[in-house]
Amino acid sequence: MKEKTKMIAGEHYNPLDPQLIVLRDRASRICHRYNKKVFHEINLRNRLLRKLVNTTGNFWVKPPFYCDYGFNITLGSDVMLNYGCVLLDVCPITIGDKTLIGPQVQLVTACHALEPELREKNVEWGKPITIGRNVWIGAGAILCPGVTVGDNTVIGAGSVVTRSLPENVVAVGNPCRILRQLGEAPNPKEDDEKRSHFIESE
Repeated sequence: MKEKTKMIAGEHYNPLDPQLIVLRDRASRICHRYNKKVFHEINLRNRLLRKLVNTTGNFWVKPPFYCDYGFNITLGSDVMLNYGCVLLDVCPITIGDKTLIGPQVQLVTACHALEPELREKNVEWGKPITIGRNVWIGAGAILCPGVTVGDNTVIGAGSVVTRSLPENVVAVGNPCRILRQLGEAPNPKEDDEKRSHFIESE
C-alpha cells in the first residue's frame, strides 16, 4: 500500500516517502504564491487556492495561509479563515458552510509517537478533524487530532481543543471545556467560576 494511502487512512506511514515529499513541496509553493498576492488580487489568490483545497463555494482565506498537502482540506461555502491559519492536513480536515475561523488558529491532524524509538524511525499517523456548519473559532485556538466540532458551536480564543464538542455550545479553556449551551442566558458569575476551575484544575 502506498504511504499516501496509509496516511489518509490514519495508519502508520513514513513522511519521508518521495511521493509525499513532492506533494508537500507543491503545497508549499502554492501557499508561497498565494501569500505574496496583494489584497486587490483576491480573485487570482482564490484561483490558486482552488488548485490546492477542495471547495465548490465562496470562501475567504486571508494570507498568510499554510498547510501540509491541501488535497485533504474541504471548505464549505462562505467559510472564512483569518490571517495566519495553519492546517496540518495529513488526514482530512472538513470545514462546514459559514464557519468563521479566527487568526492564528491551528487545525492539527498529525500525530507523533510518544515512544522515542518510534519517533526515530519516522513513524507518523493522523486523525481527521471535522468542523460543522456555522461554527466560530476564536483567535489562536488549537484543534488537536481527531476532534469533531458540532454545528453552531463557539470556541473561545486561545482554547486547546483535545476532545470533540457537541453542537450549540460555548466552549473555552485549556483543555477546552463546555461553558454553557447556546440559548442559555449568560451568567457572568458562574462563567467566571468555571473559567477559574479550568485554570485551577490543571
